[in-house]
Amino acid sequence: MNSYSPDLHGSSVLITGGAGFIGSNLARRILDLGGSVTLVDSLIPQYGGNLANLEGFRKRLELHISDVRDPYAMDTLIQGHDLLFNLAGQTSHLDSMQDPLTDLHINATAQLSILEAARKRNPGLHIVFASTRQIYGKPQYLPVDEDHPIRPVDINGIHKVAGEEYHLLYHRVYGMSCSALRLTNTYGPGMRVRDARQTFLGIWVKQILCGQPIKVFGDGTQLRDFNFVDDVVDAFLRAALNPEAQGRVLNLGSPEVINLADLARMMCELEGSGTWELVPFPSNLKSIDIGDYYSDHSLSKKILEWEPVVGLREGLARTLDYYRNRGAHYWDTNQ
Repeated sequence: MNSYSPDLHGSSVLITGGAGFIGSNLARRILDLGGSVTLVDSLIPQYGGNLANLEGFRKRLELHISDVRDPYAMDTLIQGHDLLFNLAGQTSHLDSMQDPLTDLHINATAQLSILEAARKRNPGLHIVFASTRQIYGKPQYLPVDEDHPIRPVDINGIHKVAGEEYHLLYHRVYGMSCSALRLTNTYGPGMRVRDARQTFLGIWVKQILCGQPIKVFGDGTQLRDFNFVDDVVDAFLRAALNPEAQGRVLNLGSPEVINLADLARMMCELEGSGTWELVPFPSNLKSIDIGDYYSDHSLSKKILEWEPVVGLREGLARTLDYYRNRGAHYWDTNQ
């Protein structure tokens, strides 16, 4: 299956969190498909925005360094666009437990402000919200489908539920075009690798490329599924342009399921060097760990005609190659 390639000439697209991992990859694809792109990103160091993600195409788009928590800025920026990919968010589960109010403001309050701005200033806007598998909590069964109970294990999950529900409510009550994709572990070029705030796989990339052992928490048997960022970009575009996606939440996921110890081994094999080790789960992370998780993404396959095409080994090789050449732009604390 080839990458989804709709003709976006004449389309104006707004991406919140646009200098971040998924947002920047999405922006590049939209530009290549003929669309015009406006990015909004606060570039706050603790979050995922990084101007290095825009290398090679920064001059082809419009970038506003602004915070989605500023309702006055969003009231202006949301006007005149056809599509909104609402990706801005605080993704660290640990940070949400240590600073719950900031997580509330970014992942819930700001989402409501964005929707109100759209309702008042651009009600015809098509919106796709980046939700997360984290809202399910500890799985009661596997694979996890969209009917699984919503029982988040941390503050971040609760606020992401709120953000998702706001979008669905605005669809039902105001007839706005809103949908949500529940992402699993997304990885690839542009992800945060300085620390584990965005994904544990990011810090693993830094560790192996810096000659440090990969640290696997627990016994290494935890199961996960992963999506390469190109496949996730495809899903966002399909959700935005498919009327059947409106008002729906859809899981992303992969038929490839792997335990963390085998994942660490695969990365060492791909790098041709490196080691990994099991380390005890830090108590503050163990209390919010969800155990095994992998998704049932059959609804996305049915409605969006989407399924991942980049295999895990290929995606990891491409990711390691990217950071091998550009790592200083991502793990240097001055960036």
